[in-house]
Amino acid sequence: MDRVYSGKCLTKNAFTTGVPTMTQEDFITDLFSRVDDRMLDVPKHPQAALWPSELVTLGLLFAIKGVSERAFYRWISQNHLALFPRLPERTRFFRRLKTHWKLTLRFLAKPSLLGLVDSYGIELIHPVRRGRSAQQFGGAGISNHRWIAGAKWCVVVNHLGEITGWVWAPANAHDTWFRPLLDVFDDRTVLFSDTGFHSAQGDPANLKICHRGERNDRMLIETVLSMLTVVCHTKKMRHRLAEYFQTHLGLIAAAFNVLIGWVGLPPNEDGFVPLSIAEFSL
Repeated sequence: MDRVYSGKCLTKNAFTTGVPTMTQEDFITDLFSRVDDRMLDVPKHPQAALWPSELVTLGLLFAIKGVSERAFYRWISQNHLALFPRLPERTRFFRRLKTHWKLTLRFLAKPSLLGLVDSYGIELIHPVRRGRSAQQFGGAGISNHRWIAGAKWCVVVNHLGEITGWVWAPANAHDTWFRPLLDVFDDRTVLFSDTGFHSAQGDPANLKICHRGERNDRMLIETVLSMLTVVCHTKKMRHRLAEYFQTHLGLIAAAFNVLIGWVGLPPNEDGFVPLSIAEFSL
């Protein structure tokens, strides 16, 4: 039977998901413990209100919640302030996240021999409103066969679906712009991609272009991006400054890796490792 608390239960059926039933407070406490284990060597600034592990835990919750900064701060301060009694003021909190965004790189997975790469369009503003403000950093491009005004997120995953690297560019960037990210995995990982990453000037030795109907196991990265769309609402963001957008992407990648490995990525009877983060939706 599910335990009852003031927050909604995260997992409805522990027997089908493999994740123990927990309340929101149980989940936040467990998440903090997992984050703190990876950040034992990060010191706390004498003038800081939050420990680095507390800051990153709040950032991961922001990524999982998938709402605006104001909505997230209202939710965490009204429902779980007892867990973070020294929570800073909203703008100060998000400035600290922006300053320490590189802490999210600690949660990237290790690359494997075989990997997948794909790009993902993110809308930042309605195309009609593009160019009205000098602060807008996104570009106009095509995603899912329609025009968007925003950015592209290039993601590399290993054979288990864990995110091992990422980079972003304006939406008008071609997939070949992400070649520097692919060079990082040279001599370590063979990356499978669609034809968008092909260049007439030649492709890297570790990049294998897959045409339509080839290498159906590439659907793994499509599954990863689909889960991020449904749970973290990454298809649409409302950031106006590139630094905060970059921070949000790092938090999403870190949160995804933590959540899919919550129970250790056990394979099923066929040897397939199923991925799911729906049970952690806040």
